[in-house]
Amino acid sequence: MNAQAQVKKLLDFIDASPSPYHVIKSIETELAAQTRAWERLYETDRWILQPGGCYYVVRDDSSIVLFVQGQKPLAEAGFKIIGAHTDSPGLRIKPNAASRTEGLLRLGVEIYGGPILATFTDRDLSLAGRIAYKNAQNQIDSTLVLFEQPLLRLPNLAIHMNRAVNEDGLKLQKQTELPLLLTVAQQQLPQVFFLELLQQQSGLDVKRILSWDLAVYDTQKGVFWGAKNEFYADSQLDNLSSCHAALQALLAEPDLQADATLVCAFFDHEEIGSGSNKGADGSFLPDILQRIGLVTGTDSEDYVRALAKSFLISADMAHAYQPNFPNAFDAEHKIMVNQGPVIKVNANHNYSSESVSVALFANWCEQAKVPYQTYSHRCDLACGSTIGPMTSAKLGIRSIDVGSPMWAMHSIRESAGVQDHQYMISVMKQFFATN
Repeated sequence: MNAQAQVKKLLDFIDASPSPYHVIKSIETELAAQTRAWERLYETDRWILQPGGCYYVVRDDSSIVLFVQGQKPLAEAGFKIIGAHTDSPGLRIKPNAASRTEGLLRLGVEIYGGPILATFTDRDLSLAGRIAYKNAQNQIDSTLVLFEQPLLRLPNLAIHMNRAVNEDGLKLQKQTELPLLLTVAQQQLPQVFFLELLQQQSGLDVKRILSWDLAVYDTQKGVFWGAKNEFYADSQLDNLSSCHAALQALLAEPDLQADATLVCAFFDHEEIGSGSNKGADGSFLPDILQRIGLVTGTDSEDYVRALAKSFLISADMAHAYQPNFPNAFDAEHKIMVNQGPVIKVNANHNYSSESVSVALFANWCEQAKVPYQTYSHRCDLACGSTIGPMTSAKLGIRSIDVGSPMWAMHSIRESAGVQDHQYMISVMKQFFATN
């Protein structure tokens, strides 16, 4: 499959996944289409695993660990892990969201992570996520909900009323200026109207709806752009591009008989620090790896030996050089789109890369005939972090942080290079295939 076709699959994946809950649904849909059977395991059940078997575990609907059981014992071959995250920064709907203001109904939002708030103005916005409800047996259940039509908007203030906007930038007061316009005022109480809206979309009786996790998303679909369609744009490239690349690498070899146990771990809550039961700083991945060890008869010492032979690729996105803003970049570490995966290095260990893991990844790139680049952040700017350092520390395994270069990270509309997605898939395939 060529680079354009791979990115088309990526854009379709993103457009079908406007919330972390929908990301998991999209992954399950892709697994169901494979010729090789993938079995869902539940943490509450006892497991039976077979060498070469394909399995996945979902925690709380928005984090997932997929693995292909290795042909060799864990103590001999260890784990090969690619980690990424399913969430993206943005706006989330508050519990008592609806309010009537001067003849209009608005929805109150809370900021999730660190989005570029100005990019949410004047966009065709809508809602997607999960609703918790009481089912016919009076048990608590949940279902996904997705409004496909533009439902909400955050209209900008006219320049006539904000004359300094082009000089000072758009600044939005987080409590009072972010509520989203929904409709003209109705006769019902605002919250009743909103619940009825959820009922219409989900098919649930409004009296049974108890709570929700709803994300605001941009309804504009992903596109190719550039004179030669060499770039692409969509929401949530950070970090669904990495999730998609890792998934394609894992699914690319249906008859792969790997010695090591191959793992993809995609976590929710990275954008807010990963400190949850399903985040990378929680117990999800350690729990799954330990259970694989237990089910395969690996004793405590051999399990530690397995971790010592393991490797983690923490895959997130990287800041591509933008020539309009040269002072934002270290002059010696300008990474460019369509020139290969980026190895991210930070002396303070905001990234987990170190010299040996860098050399190993560079070698996989060379074996896959993929170019690579190295990134270091400006010393006078705060450096972001990833799931790499916390996951590596929690498991005690060697790790590297890498990513595809992109523009406008944390904007509601991000951009990247078409060739880079193919490059990333290729090196991840090489990582999984190398014994």
